[in-house]
Amino acid sequence: MHHHAYQGQCTAEESRHTSAKSLIRNPKLALFALALGTFAIGTGEFGSNGIIQLFASDLEVSIPVATYAITAYAFGVMIGSPAITLLAARVNRRTLLLGLIVLFLAGNALSALAPNLALLIVFRFVAGSVQGAFFGAGAVVAAYVYGPGKGGKAFATVMGGLTVATVVGSPLGTFVGQSAGWRTMYWAVVAIGLAAGAALVAWLPRTDDLRGGSITGELAALRRVNVWLMVAVAAFGISSIFAVYTFIGPFITDAALRDASLIPIALAIFGLGMAAGNHLGGSVADRYVNRGLTWGYGGVLVLLALIGVAGDNLAVLLPCLFGVGATMMFAIPTIQVRLTAFAPDAPALMGALNLAALNLANSLGAIGGAITLDVGWGTLSTVWAGFALTTAGLLLYVVTIGRAKPAPVPRPGNPAPRQEMRADPA
Repeated sequence: MHHHAYQGQCTAEESRHTSAKSLIRNPKLALFALALGTFAIGTGEFGSNGIIQLFASDLEVSIPVATYAITAYAFGVMIGSPAITLLAARVNRRTLLLGLIVLFLAGNALSALAPNLALLIVFRFVAGSVQGAFFGAGAVVAAYVYGPGKGGKAFATVMGGLTVATVVGSPLGTFVGQSAGWRTMYWAVVAIGLAAGAALVAWLPRTDDLRGGSITGELAALRRVNVWLMVAVAAFGISSIFAVYTFIGPFITDAALRDASLIPIALAIFGLGMAAGNHLGGSVADRYVNRGLTWGYGGVLVLLALIGVAGDNLAVLLPCLFGVGATMMFAIPTIQVRLTAFAPDAPALMGALNLAALNLANSLGAIGGAITLDVGWGTLSTVWAGFALTTAGLLLYVVTIGRAKPAPVPRPGNPAPRQEMRADPA
């Protein structure tokens, strides 16, 4: 009986979506606009890492002090993004995305003009506060464009811009910074952001179906234990990507004893792995409840052990770097789909929390790796810090929420995709 009722609900949802589809002139262009927005955001984020030495020298501070600007960005994602998402709960998602692009342009333009480190820190926080909110609202719009049952694919599309930024945007941003000055790098990010803004204005659908919900509804999601358990699973599990990515330079020069000119190639290989894993992970997230996460986390543990044992051999290290990027990104769309299933009335907030968890993972992975290096366990020891953290995330998931049921589906006004998935073993 319940099954027939659910089928009827899905059919109604699909027919409503089919009639709404006429409002989307070109779905592919709408999705491209969202990905271009996340590409701009990713280029600003990763490009900043490549120009630390330049702005440290120009603003007359040491490199450790200059990294506060990078940390401020991460805090912007972790604190600013969920706050913006909550405050803008009632705002139409199209309007919210346009407002976020304006804030992004302001944050990066002001970063380019910053006269000292203190103000640069403030402006990087502002730029960071856009990221999670944009991904959250963007995932809702992408899910609307794709239609019911495609939440994983929708989030993967939005994440796609970020993965391309690791391969193309970051090296390009670093090159611009080194060639024309670090401030020019931020102006280049502004230029990409302007193009993304124009694309969003032109191609995002104008519809009441994308209206926001109540703040109380969003806050109710934060009272669900499963939501916070999922955030912890993401923060611990994904941290191994950063226990590797952060230390790729030393892996190449100190462990494999190769020339530093290989570092950009290794970073690109890692980024290509991320792009491949993200693409595959979106489809798997829509079909299976657990498989994207358990296979992704399980796969990365094998690869981390390989790097830890034989990563001084370039023939082992480079394929494993591709694999670590791929397996970790394979898990991320499933994390988003599970989060949204636990709080279907707050899909944009869940997207913001997912990005906040990824930035927390960034800190955990880098800190874990720094600890193993400080203890003197050697260059490749950072992967064992990642191994321990991802194991903790996988165990937490399997023991607590691997088999948890999703929350009730929301009212039709809030476009959180409802999906029928195959059961699969955790």
